[in-house]
Amino acid sequence: MAATRFDVLGIGNAIVDVLARTEDDFLIKQKMHKGSMQLIDEARAETIYDAMGPAVEISGGSAANTTVGVASLGARAAFVGKVKDDELGRVFAHDIRAAGVAFETPPASEGPSTGRCYVLVTPDGERTMNTFLGAAQDLHPADIDADMIAAAEITYLEGYLWDPPRAKEALLKAAGIAHGAGRLVALTLSDAFCVDRYRGEFLDLIRKKTVDLIFANERELHSLYETADFDSAVNALRADVRLGVVTRSEKGCLVVSREETDAVHALPVERVVDATGAGDLFAAGFLVGLSRGIDYRAAARLGVLAAAEVIQHLGARPETSLKQLAEQSGLAGN
Repeated sequence: MAATRFDVLGIGNAIVDVLARTEDDFLIKQKMHKGSMQLIDEARAETIYDAMGPAVEISGGSAANTTVGVASLGARAAFVGKVKDDELGRVFAHDIRAAGVAFETPPASEGPSTGRCYVLVTPDGERTMNTFLGAAQDLHPADIDADMIAAAEITYLEGYLWDPPRAKEALLKAAGIAHGAGRLVALTLSDAFCVDRYRGEFLDLIRKKTVDLIFANERELHSLYETADFDSAVNALRADVRLGVVTRSEKGCLVVSREETDAVHALPVERVVDATGAGDLFAAGFLVGLSRGIDYRAAARLGVLAAAEVIQHLGARPETSLKQLAEQSGLAGN
């Protein structure tokens, strides 16, 4: 086995988040499904930007947010994702490297501009996302560095990246390299609408052991197994997956294995400001715990702690050192 350079390597859409506060009426007027992620073209992106209120630009992307969380916890993180050699692309690359994440994917010199996601945050903290993938969808199998993948304890795949065909090939290539090196592969289902589009393919990934660990929220789990009954969906997941983690917002999470289902409570927070990134940061904590060899319940507590930090401010990346928070909470591990 190759020497371990990274605890977690994430592969996903390299996106700059454009965040604005809004009211439910705005979502209705713009025909948006509250709490969902919609893919949009550049023309629609410009229409939304013109209509939305004052905005803040923050480098984002689901798996990228997770790797920043991994680094904040003091673990070794890397990210693979495509930007264009433009202003937003340079902002993204600077931000993720400044957070302590290795980012070596060469930028595109041609084609669409760097991807961006318009995140509308309603007063209840729920986020509704409209994503122009741009250069992110041009991730190619050639962008997968076999040595980097083989040197990562866990390779974490973003379900959102399943849309572009070449990116899908890149994810499958990475999973094959990781397993060939005796490493673990994790997948986040990303969004219920994403699961609706690729349910059969995601189930194949799970059942054929292409992935070892699945992250899903309740809506994604219901979509995956096409049932409104939560217990039935959990039982189906248990039958399929080596390890699954189901996040349940204020209810905490369930860690599902063949042997047992373990519930871990969420941490109380004074106020939910922005739910953007809660799942991403939960995954960061859980993956770091897994890479350190702690038990699943302790790993989930680390995930819950990371998620609690990120929902108390605007944006999907931690503003406080998660390593320090974990140490203060007695969850630092090794």
